[in-house]
Amino acid sequence: MDTIGIAVCGCGTVGSGVVRVLTEQRERLTARTGRQLLLRHVVVRQLDKARPFRVPRELLSTDWRAAVRDPAVQVVVELIGGIEPAKSLVLEALQAGKHVVTANKALLAHHGQEIYETARRNDRAVAFEASVAGGVPIIATLGQSLAANQILSIQAILNGTSNFILSAMDEHGWTYEAALAEAQRRGYAEADPTLDVDGSDATHKLAILAHIAFGVAVPFDAIDRQGIIGISELDLRFARELGYTIKLLAEGWLKDNTLALHVAPVLLRNSSPLARVSGAFNAIALVGDIVGETLYQGMGAGQMPTASAVVADIIDLAVGRAQRTFQSLRLWSATPPALTFCKAEMVSSRHYLRLLVRDEPGVLSDVTRMLAEEQISISSIIQHEALPEHDSAIVPLVIMTHAAPTYRFHRAAKRIDLLPSVTAKGVHYTVGD
Repeated sequence: MDTIGIAVCGCGTVGSGVVRVLTEQRERLTARTGRQLLLRHVVVRQLDKARPFRVPRELLSTDWRAAVRDPAVQVVVELIGGIEPAKSLVLEALQAGKHVVTANKALLAHHGQEIYETARRNDRAVAFEASVAGGVPIIATLGQSLAANQILSIQAILNGTSNFILSAMDEHGWTYEAALAEAQRRGYAEADPTLDVDGSDATHKLAILAHIAFGVAVPFDAIDRQGIIGISELDLRFARELGYTIKLLAEGWLKDNTLALHVAPVLLRNSSPLARVSGAFNAIALVGDIVGETLYQGMGAGQMPTASAVVADIIDLAVGRAQRTFQSLRLWSATPPALTFCKAEMVSSRHYLRLLVRDEPGVLSDVTRMLAEEQISISSIIQHEALPEHDSAIVPLVIMTHAAPTYRFHRAAKRIDLLPSVTAKGVHYTVGD
């Protein structure tokens, strides 16, 4: 029987899960591929480090170059993370004639063009299902199942850490700090959670999805990004009162050959399927021109869901499916479609605006006048009495607008912040359909 030699580079949480599946499910994998998937190398930084799963000692090494250059290896699995040495490893593996499986969204978002071009020059494939949404097979869905469609929009929860934090704050009344600490305790967030909570992780993933869905390479820095740092329990409370939930969304819209992308907190109606996605789950809502609306949901992180996606890519390579898909997608090819990329602030949206203002006559008329001067109409207004945590002379004012160009709303919001009656910079988010 044919064998496929595999080198797993990186044996942390996900890597040890992949090793576990390849060793414990060997018979099942052989039956499904018709080939024996043989683990030949497990490359680690420290040989004697304790790991979640016991790895046979004879497979362990610290030399990724030796693993990549081994003629008995046909597939290299990169699970190191970060840019270097992951980038060098992937490029050298492709140049050595190996196929590559990776879960490294940052690497693909920043260096996808070089990696994919190197793969094509060497007639190899790069498979990356685990780079977006963990165990949710969204890459295969876009590249295969929905290949007949032009994707018109993406609306997705792509970061499980942020979704867990927002869910805990909204459902249990926790502070941001308490929810983050619990996410770290459960292993959803790193000791340094910056890339999760500032929106970078979701932006990396959106860049990858947009490339497949819309067929155009969008630089990471071209995507507007706002994370969940600074989200207040107060805004979650007002959103709930209005019938909405706040979620960190990665969104993309294609209309009239114009593409807009952003990552930001968005108010979603409680009846929306994405609003009901709780905890560390991910979900992706797609609209295709033929199929219409579809929704995909599952665990977006964790050892075994992500390992499942990695091993699925190995299986696809073993049966030859991944090679055909990679060639047909033509990722970062030299002939991109004629799309115009625009900033998300050019898109018309509804908006939520929360202000803390002095309790005095004329305040509401000043605020509404500045919105009107930017041709922004108001959908609803909430003005409560002073909150217990604030001075009795300070009251919250919440305004929901009708749809208007986002740049006009931002311009109005900056002017409103300068009003003498406004005591702190306003908080504002877009409102989903």
